[in-house]
Amino acid sequence: MNGPVDQLGRGMRDLRISLTDRCNFRCRYCMPVEVFGPGYRFLPREDLLSFEEIVRLTGLLVPLGIGKVRLTGGEPLLRRGVEDLVAMLAAIDGVQDIALTTNGVLLAHHAEALALAGLSRVTVSLDALDPEIFARMNGVGAKVDRVLAGIRTAMAFGLKTKVNAVIQRGVNEGEILPLARWAKAEGIDLRYIEYMDVGETNGWKLGEVVPAAELLEILGTEFDLVPREPAYRGEVAAHWSHRDGTCEIGVIASVTRPFCRDCQRLRLSADGKLFTCLFAADGHDVRGLLRGGVGDDVVRAAVAGIWTGRRDRYSEERGEVVRPKAEMSYLGG
Repeated sequence: MNGPVDQLGRGMRDLRISLTDRCNFRCRYCMPVEVFGPGYRFLPREDLLSFEEIVRLTGLLVPLGIGKVRLTGGEPLLRRGVEDLVAMLAAIDGVQDIALTTNGVLLAHHAEALALAGLSRVTVSLDALDPEIFARMNGVGAKVDRVLAGIRTAMAFGLKTKVNAVIQRGVNEGEILPLARWAKAEGIDLRYIEYMDVGETNGWKLGEVVPAAELLEILGTEFDLVPREPAYRGEVAAHWSHRDGTCEIGVIASVTRPFCRDCQRLRLSADGKLFTCLFAADGHDVRGLLRGGVGDDVVRAAVAGIWTGRRDRYSEERGEVVRPKAEMSYLGG
């Protein structure tokens, strides 16, 4: 294994970069409007890392093991010039894969430029196909047709596209089979996500989690699925292929089947803090280093030190520990 390893023997593989804490949705499981309303104070522009700072840091992390980069938010397509950042990241020797997670509303407008810039893959959040359920879940009345158009456009321009759906009991569990039917017909890989206790504002309750076992039982009533082995250590979803080979279905079961022991993700917030866990309370400031005139070796050594001290395994400790958690809209999912 190249690069540093943490206290549980995990290397550094994936870098998730949040470009903004702003979003044009107000999904209740992420940014409930009661908290993130008109008066909410988002990060000022001067606090955000510049594209040049992001690229510098990413390049320094490649020798430590980073090969995959994912752009997140908030909604990353709200960050002006995101296509330019993709092109800059694609030019870094050693970056093998660049992906982007989006709610899809702006994707049709950006898909061609993103593909030309060097984006490898796009993941679209789509929690329902039913227009009323979708509008209610996104909190702003956004139309599902715009997201579906974005998905079609991304695929038309050659972007490998998959869909994520957060399933919450009492909200959208009735969409499990419709989403699977649609994804199979379109040949799109679909991943269901257990509703998670990310942040402090989404009112998470264990009883609202639809467990992976129940999801698979529902899917099994209609689909013939064959499990596949993980493609690499740290793959967060367990996957099943349709027996006819059309596409895959995955389940991210952070609550009922924790996978912390293999997590190889490092997260960079929009204002330049490194988080070693999605459920962490605080990050490690690297913006100060990047703007402080220190050399590349100093920055790289600081990140390596952060990683070697890492011992996070929150999903395994859930229920045993109580601590504040950063909001997903700030940190990136």
